[in-house]
Amino acid sequence: MAATPDWDLLQSLHAVLEAGSFSAAARIRKLTQPTLGRHIDQLERQLGAPLFLRSPRGLQPTDLALAFRQHLGDMAAAAATAARDIDGLISGEGGVVRVTVSEIVGIEVIPPMMAQFRRAHPGIDVELVLDNKNADLTRRDADVAVRMTRPTQNSLVAKKVGDLHLGFHATPEYLEAHGVPTSFEDLQKHTLIGFDRAYPEIVDELAIGGGLDRPVTRDLFSYRTDNDVAQLAAMRAGVGIGVCQTQIARRAGLVPVAPHLFGFTLPIWICMHETLRGSPRMRLMFDHLAKEFAAYAAEAP
Repeated sequence: MAATPDWDLLQSLHAVLEAGSFSAAARIRKLTQPTLGRHIDQLERQLGAPLFLRSPRGLQPTDLALAFRQHLGDMAAAAATAARDIDGLISGEGGVVRVTVSEIVGIEVIPPMMAQFRRAHPGIDVELVLDNKNADLTRRDADVAVRMTRPTQNSLVAKKVGDLHLGFHATPEYLEAHGVPTSFEDLQKHTLIGFDRAYPEIVDELAIGGGLDRPVTRDLFSYRTDNDVAQLAAMRAGVGIGVCQTQIARRAGLVPVAPHLFGFTLPIWICMHETLRGSPRMRLMFDHLAKEFAAYAAEAP
């Protein structure tokens, strides 16, 4: 290789590796597909070896392309960090803050908090990432995260602000029609709403709680979906009994079911990378979420 490849070409390679196709990568890069294809062709000429193979299964990266993947991810994260840090120095409290939360929290809990934040800080744009998997804050997949597990990375600033209580809930109408279960045996006679293919932590909590005469598998649930929001919608519609946060259940008009049988708590942590503590807008968001989620946790009985 005669010279270091141009960063613009490497960004196109990274986009193809992440997206899996030229067309999707072109949309990510905001380029035409022919332009992106020329970037890959030029990069292959510079490297003297192919980066992708075309097959009936689609685009297959070569070992050379895969060797670039981790390095390009790190470079992209570093570039994003530099851009945001420079933007923070220039714009002060203005700019963008990228926040990541779980799907259920992003839809049911955080919107009023963000409305309040935007009223107080109209110069700060908010990007909200809904993902039940923890974003990698060290790679700047997001700036600030709300997590329900204790952070383990040493490079994070993290604050526990309270606990969430979860338990069985249903509509009053469902319970009036089908009765209120008083034992796990009764509970298993009801329409239970739960997971399909995923295996969430709640399953372990059910097993630890004891009292079930069978393993906790998907077959225990007669209404199955891996989407927490869809489970809540089913509870609201009166499909059956499911598990959700006490605060969300109360707001949705649901009532607790057999709290003496089952319930558990999850911690609420607000996190950001330690390099962001000097950014005014990041600090504003961190402090705002810490305050609001502490109040949210205090709503629980």
